[in-house]
Amino acid sequence: MQTSKIRPVFKYAVINFNWFRFVSNVNNIAVNTSETTRQLKSWEEIPGPSSLPIIGALHHFLPNGLLYRSEGFEMLERLYKAFGPIVKLPGMFGAPSLVLLFDAESMAHVLRSENWMPKRPGFQSLEHYRKEYKKSDGNPDRITGLVTDHGEQWKKLRSMVNPVILQPKTIKLYSTILDEVAVDMIERMRSIRDENNMIRGDLSEEMNLWALESIGVVALGGRLNCFDPNLPADSPVKKLIQIVHDIFNTANKLDFQPSLWRYYPTKTYKRAMKLYEEQENLNRYFIKNAMDKLQSKKSSENEKGILEKLLEIDEHVAILMASDLLFAGVDTAAHTIIPIFYFLATNPEKQNKLRDELLSKSDKRPYLKACIKEAMRMMPVVAGNMRETSKEYNLLGYKIPKQTYVTFAHQYTSMMDSHYPRPREYIPERWIVDKDDPLYHGNAHPFAFSPFGFGVRGCIGRRIAELELEAFLARVVQNFHIEWFGEPLKQYQSSLNYVKGPFNFTFKDV
Repeated sequence: MQTSKIRPVFKYAVINFNWFRFVSNVNNIAVNTSETTRQLKSWEEIPGPSSLPIIGALHHFLPNGLLYRSEGFEMLERLYKAFGPIVKLPGMFGAPSLVLLFDAESMAHVLRSENWMPKRPGFQSLEHYRKEYKKSDGNPDRITGLVTDHGEQWKKLRSMVNPVILQPKTIKLYSTILDEVAVDMIERMRSIRDENNMIRGDLSEEMNLWALESIGVVALGGRLNCFDPNLPADSPVKKLIQIVHDIFNTANKLDFQPSLWRYYPTKTYKRAMKLYEEQENLNRYFIKNAMDKLQSKKSSENEKGILEKLLEIDEHVAILMASDLLFAGVDTAAHTIIPIFYFLATNPEKQNKLRDELLSKSDKRPYLKACIKEAMRMMPVVAGNMRETSKEYNLLGYKIPKQTYVTFAHQYTSMMDSHYPRPREYIPERWIVDKDDPLYHGNAHPFAFSPFGFGVRGCIGRRIAELELEAFLARVVQNFHIEWFGEPLKQYQSSLNYVKGPFNFTFKDV
């Protein structure tokens, strides 16, 4: 499930958070709102790589350039050492320039100021598909989804779905069935281990099956039977998993790397439109089956699930939300759980401590939550967040114009020792120790770590994701000693932060 690696010269990302992977020692610099406009430095004075017409900063990736043969951590390290905590990154081939922030207080200032009706850029190709390529009903005001809508359309949709999806009572309905999914996945893992207790095949594919089965019970109200050992490669389930993964990789090339698709339909653009259409058709297949089951089901006094409640509000909205949950809930969950396995495997004392908590049968499991949170701090599946500014800002002494793309490098601020002591160490205890402990997480700036985004545009599926992860991780640790050998686990950059094999895990029975 890995895409071919783009040559470094084309690794320069033009818009989103996936590009920024860097650890810095920047101290928080408060935003000085008392400065007058006359004292502020201009947009042109914001430090960053120089730009040339059309190609932007591409020449910096060529031999003798500042960023030649650099990517990920090294590339951002070079940028910070050269330019400091605020960097302007020139756009290329029609994409807008953006400002990258490593300063948590500046992030807080923008995010809080943009929290009424924030515009969050990203996945422009998906927005293009839904709003321009399809044009199915000729209605320009038709709601297209939480990812692709902005302004009043987004506000209307979010106000309709929030009472359903963010209701704790509704989410709690899925506790039992998600635990059943976890138990079934444990049995599947046992059945596909080899003589060395390693998972045969690609672990990420197996975790995608678990993730789809889990999000399926939430989005569709029933099991998809992803664990069927006789599931053919061309089954709708496996097709959807592959298409979602292909979409993220293809969207990365269109939305987050230099591309000419904004000028003419490139080969990658045509492939993306086909993938979006195939995904839409598969979603319709699953959603139709779910709706047919609901119609044939006898009325019950039990609490209704998410799909059923949304169908009572608006069928179009119900289909959109089920589709977006299936799209956003597979690769993200799969590539969150694998790093958690890795950190527990490489820190066996933490794994044993977690197992002791789980075997105590206590209703409260703070260390379980802490283990998940700490892994997400160190290897988040999403590296940051973004806003398009609705007004001018003064950030770190520079004037930021209206309608600027500002990217918040949360992954890097969460790895700064100025926020988290011993940031490269996996220490779940930092999330549960008392306030007088030097490791106490509350000593960090509250915007240094933000795995689910912020405010009204925060991840609507957060509670669902946390419930899935907690249920599955608890069952895995109760049943297996997880061990790791070989080189450290690595992430690679696409529209998400993926982990790549080989996955040198062993899962030994407890």
